[in-house]
Amino acid sequence: MERLPPNQRLTEDFPVLHFGAVPVFDKETWDFRIDGLVENPVTLSYDGVLALEKTAQVSDFHCVVGWSRFDLKWEGVCFSDVAKLVRPKSNAHFATIEADGGYTTSLPLVDLMEPAVLFAYILDDKPLEVAHGGPLRLVVPKKYGYKSAKWVRRVVFTEEQVPGFWEERGYSSGADPWKEERYSY
Repeated sequence: MERLPPNQRLTEDFPVLHFGAVPVFDKETWDFRIDGLVENPVTLSYDGVLALEKTAQVSDFHCVVGWSRFDLKWEGVCFSDVAKLVRPKSNAHFATIEADGGYTTSLPLVDLMEPAVLFAYILDDKPLEVAHGGPLRLVVPKKYGYKSAKWVRRVVFTEEQVPGFWEERGYSSGADPWKEERYSY
């Protein structure tokens, strides 16, 4: 199977793209909340996130502006493990990811429960740099990078999909690089 989606070009860099200012990480005050349509809402400190079972995966990253990077090694907590912790209610079908700076994205739980989807805090055996989304970044390998939110602070389980930052500006909520779902039409 071809690894490079249509109209993407391979890069050896990992370009830094984001909207707004890069936040300052303060380990003492930082927290990660998981709530919404769940049985057991949770708020974790950074050390609390690090204490969860760690998973490693290697995946490709595809940016909506046309570049792809192969074989990034991410380590962190599987989305599915976080979901087990909070136990989504039967009417929860989506999750909205909220990040520092007001950035949001929303995905169906069926996509988020894939084994390769995780909240990463390590990239290529080093702590995830703030420019790449540290201290915690969602990684969704089967979607364009705007679904892999940087600086994650909260997950809200919802019944309906809530348009995220880029979806409100005309980007596709599907974000499948193999189907070139870049924009909503």
